[in-house]
Parts: sequence; C-alpha cells; structure tokens
Amino acid sequence: MRRVAIVGWSALPVLLVLATASAAKPPRTAAEDAGSVSGTVFEDRDGDGRHDRGEPGVPGVAVSNGRALAVSDRGGRYRLPVEPGQTVFAIKPAGWRHASGDLAAPGAWRHVPQAGAPALRYGGIRSAATGTFDIGLRREPPGDGRLDVRVFADPQVKSRAVVGYYARDIVDSVLAEPTHMVRPSLGLSLGDIADDALDLFPALNSQTRRIGVPWLHVAGNHDMDLDAAHDDDALRSFREIYGPDTFAWEEPEAVFIGLDDVIHQPAQRPVYIGGFREDQFAFLEAYLPRVPKDRLVVIALHIPLFEPEDKDTFRDADRERLFALLRDFPHVLVLSGHNHGQRHWRHGARTGWQGSTLLHEYNVGAACGAFWSGAPDAAGIPDSTMADGTPNGYASLVIEQGGRYALAWHAARDATNPGIGLFAPKVLRHGAYPAFGVFANVYMGEADSRVEFRVDEGEWRPMRRVSAPDPRLLRENALDADANALRGYDRSPEAKPSPHLWRADLPTDLAVGTHRIEVRAFDPWRGELRAQGEYRLQEWNVE
Repeated sequence: MRRVAIVGWSALPVLLVLATASAAKPPRTAAEDAGSVSGTVFEDRDGDGRHDRGEPGVPGVAVSNGRALAVSDRGGRYRLPVEPGQTVFAIKPAGWRHASGDLAAPGAWRHVPQAGAPALRYGGIRSAATGTFDIGLRREPPGDGRLDVRVFADPQVKSRAVVGYYARDIVDSVLAEPTHMVRPSLGLSLGDIADDALDLFPALNSQTRRIGVPWLHVAGNHDMDLDAAHDDDALRSFREIYGPDTFAWEEPEAVFIGLDDVIHQPAQRPVYIGGFREDQFAFLEAYLPRVPKDRLVVIALHIPLFEPEDKDTFRDADRERLFALLRDFPHVLVLSGHNHGQRHWRHGARTGWQGSTLLHEYNVGAACGAFWSGAPDAAGIPDSTMADGTPNGYASLVIEQGGRYALAWHAARDATNPGIGLFAPKVLRHGAYPAFGVFANVYMGEADSRVEFRVDEGEWRPMRRVSAPDPRLLRENALDADANALRGYDRSPEAKPSPHLWRADLPTDLAVGTHRIEVRAFDPWRGELRAQGEYRLQEWNVE
C-alpha cells in the first residue's frame, strides 16, 4: 500500500491510504466523489495540458484546497479532501512552471461545485467542475540565482478608458524599461485590480499579459462582490478569473504567499476590515513547515498590517497570530497596497512581532496613483500624483539566494526619474532672510535616511526630515482651486503630510544670478541617488 499525506484538514495530520499503482482501483462511491478530488501532477512535456502517455508524474508537489495540503506521491498521484465551494490548486514548486502559464488561468486550479451558490451581479463562479483533476507542470531552465519581480498595487480600473491609462502608463513603462534593468520573470498585483467594476478583469489581464511573465493576483476591497451577503462569497467573481484567493508560489530564491486580508462586513460599519479567516490560518499551519528557511518568504496582502495612529484598520489578534507563525523565519518581507501612498514600516514588539530582527513591510505606492486623478498631460493620461507626493508607478523587487532583496520605485513613463522629487523656488531676493526652502521628496525614504544638499558644488549639508505636504502637489491643488473649469475628470488629491519629505534653507547671500542645487539621498538598495535643480538670486531695486 502507498500513503499520501494530508496536512491541515484537522488539528492533526491524517494519512489517507490508497491502493498502489499496480493494484486495481476499487469503484468510487458518490460520497467519495463529492468529498475529494484526485489526479496526477505530471510533467507536461508537450505543453498541451493533457496527461499523455510517456509524461511522468512529478512527486512531492503540494496540492491544496486553501485549507489542507496533499503531497503527490512517487507517481505524481494525489487525493485531497474538499468541501463545496473550495478551489483546488497546486503550489508551483521551484524549478517548474504551470503548463497554463500563471495563476490567472484555469489549468492551474479548479473550483469545486457548490449547490445553492448565490446569484451575483458579476456572475460569481461559473466554471466549477468534478472528476479527475490532473495538473501539468513544465521544467524551468536553471536560473542565475536572481529573481526579478514587478509589483503593482491598486491598478484600480473603473472603465475601458482607465484600462487604456493602465496599458499606456504602467504596462508600457515595464516594456520600455532601460537596458540596465533585468527583464522580470514574475509579476505580482496587490489587490484592487478593478474599482468595483469586476467585468473589467479580462480587459486588464489582456494588458498585463503583454509583459509576458506569470502574474500573481491578491484580492482587494474593490475586487469583491459587493452584493454578497457573506464574506465567504465576497470573492466568487474574483476567483472565477484568478483562482484561489489564498495561494503559494515557489521559486529557488523565494516563496510567495498571497492572502486575501479583506473581511467583508455587509450592513456593518466599517463595511470591511483587515484580517484573516480560519481556513487561511489552517493553510499556513499546514504549508509553512514545508518552506525552506534559507529563502525569502514574501507575504503579499492588500490591506497593510500596520495601522494609522488614529484608525483601527486591522484585527490585532489576526496580525499577532500571523506573526507567531512567521516568527522563526529569518527572511520575511511583507508587501501591501491599499493606502495610495508609499511607506516602509518596521514591525517590532509594539505591533506584536517577536522575531529576532524587525519585520519589514513595504506599503507599495499605487499604479493608479491617486485613483487616476489630476490634470491630463499631452498624452491624455492624468497626472495622478499620490497625496504624499509620490508619482504613480510600480515597484521592482530583486531577490537573491540567502534571503537578500532590493526594492525600487519606478515612476510611470519616466525611466530617468532619480527617485527624488525636487522642489525649489525659481527666484529669491538677494540678501533676503534665508527662510525659503528646497524640498526633496525621497519616494523610498525612511525616517533614518541620509539626505543632503549643496549649492554650486559647495559643501554637502544635511537636510531635515519634515512632516509636511509636498509643495509640488500643493501647487496642483492651487491650480485646481483657481481654475474656472475642470482641468481633468477628477482634481488631484489634497496634499497630505508626507513621511518621506526633507527640507533645507536655500542661501541668499551668494552672487546675483543662477545657482545650481544638488540633492543626494543614500538608498539602502540602489546606493546614492541624485537630483538637481536651480534657483536665481535677484536684486530688488526700489525707485
């Protein structure tokens, strides 16, 4: 007899005893068909999605229903208990890829039928099926020990026109990356794929697929079926397109775990809150013991784990329970979206993290920026600067073996952007009291970032971090307020204090004329970043 391990279905692992391949399989009962899914994980050598003669099984692959795991045996066979409404999927192992390409393709997963499923505006799950579920994998050639990932937060498309903005502003920017950037091999979107218009998923996917790499999708609060009466049904239309809302994906350098962390609370206030479900904790308890501790573990979420000082946005007990499961992993990175701003957060005891070092959460700026707002440029694409002064765009994540990683922010359609937004007055009175400043918005800056400036190649001097709105966005706010007609579909957001803004007084005792300003910031991943501008000193002649 052979044994297939089933982990996480209950408090204790269970062993499901199956007949060997050489033995005749007994007839299955209707109850068995309704309560489990079985099949073979196989090497799809010809890429046709079918398990053909001569295509061997792949052992040791975890197959999940979002709660429990079954691991394929030596012949690639598995059997997994299921319940109505679950989604069955294979956790792609390192060195392999899904024959269907990515998780936004049905060949990588299957929905289990559910009687009495609710009727939803956007259709819910329509592709549920029964029967054997064989899962094809194809071998990946060995890499160079480096994984390049592109990360989008909140594309938030709400119309066909906005899908066009996304295509020209974000997707085209990735395709036009400068030659010093290595082409990505994986992509990740952190929720709010749509802006409540779930019928736009296919149109958006057709644009994202132009990048030509597998793409993972986390659900956001604007990806929910808002007409669902219960949280259990709130992502049925999302899952119809993207498959499981809890998933894992393995690469030689990293393991990605995507978690829906939006708890739908219809008829309550607030209508949603950050948190996790019991089945997600069961999945983590079953899966995490399989994860090698020498790899980076990337936790991909929509709602951040950290909370603004004056708001209760995430269930504390759920965050602490997640942290307890991750405590012994030495290399963990949390990626979140939702806030339409950019921020780094280091979790410690104050937020319940008990690891040996602080836990890094990178709250990624939005692809849509400030919801595709602001005055359009010559190409017709809205400015969409976020309220903290960060231009809309996307992040790159480069991961190396041993848990090392590097992050960068890329402004849309601006490959030469140095990562610093510089603002200075154009002209000052010669000899005026030096109370007028140059501002540097260091988009990836943290509280302890070193930011300096100099004028005319003089001595480098430190700039002071300030909690203030970005002056460039304040100028946009003033232009919107003074305009006699709308400058765009929606005006730019009101500028809010930025967590990554630095200031220094400009000298006014230099010679009359034009002076060059340079700012440099020391980024932990990209090294020294520089931006430059100028201002002019002018005499004021009273006649």
